[in-house]
Amino acid sequence: MAEENQEKKKPEEKTTDTMPEVKKPEPQSAGTVPEQKKPEPQTTGAAPEQKRPEIQPGGSTPIPSRVDLAPAGAIPEMKPPATHDLLHETTDQTWEKTVEKSELPVVVMFYSPTCVFCHQMEPYFRHYAEEYRDKVIFARTDVMTSPWITERYGVRSTPTFKFFCSGKTVQEMLGAVYPALLKKVIDEVLIHGKECAKGSTGIDYDITGYG
Repeated sequence: MAEENQEKKKPEEKTTDTMPEVKKPEPQSAGTVPEQKKPEPQTTGAAPEQKRPEIQPGGSTPIPSRVDLAPAGAIPEMKPPATHDLLHETTDQTWEKTVEKSELPVVVMFYSPTCVFCHQMEPYFRHYAEEYRDKVIFARTDVMTSPWITERYGVRSTPTFKFFCSGKTVQEMLGAVYPALLKKVIDEVLIHGKECAKGSTGIDYDITGYG
């Protein structure tokens, strides 16, 4: 009996579980990895095309007071015309000679240094000054430095475009306008400007008030 009990007490032999065979990764043959494309070299000398600022039709800026000017650097400064530039800079002192006594029709853009819409329109205004050279005088007037002219012609916001023929106002446009519309009015002034000026009141230069 003792021998039978000893045989029963023997621990049963545990069968070891067979571990699943781990497959080694197959080596990838050269060429299976996608080749990374190298960036194409940019050709030197091809300058990016400069785009003119987009026009926001109808936008205008009220004339700011002298004490509320924007800080320096907040808005890009409008460059003064060069000596060979076809765009004239008029002031209270030069207005009579440049505009009222001009034999050619004159287009004047009233602007202010803080007017964003003026900066948008200036490249087109300069372009038309070149296109209509010898036919139309293009000028601009800073409302902050020429208050007398600004008040005389009732300019309340910028940009304001005024068209003159024989020294008299024949047309007016307010705010940022489509360049094509500005060009159309210039063409109309060239055709009908003198006829419109005949019906306007003459200018008495004895009471102009120029300094």
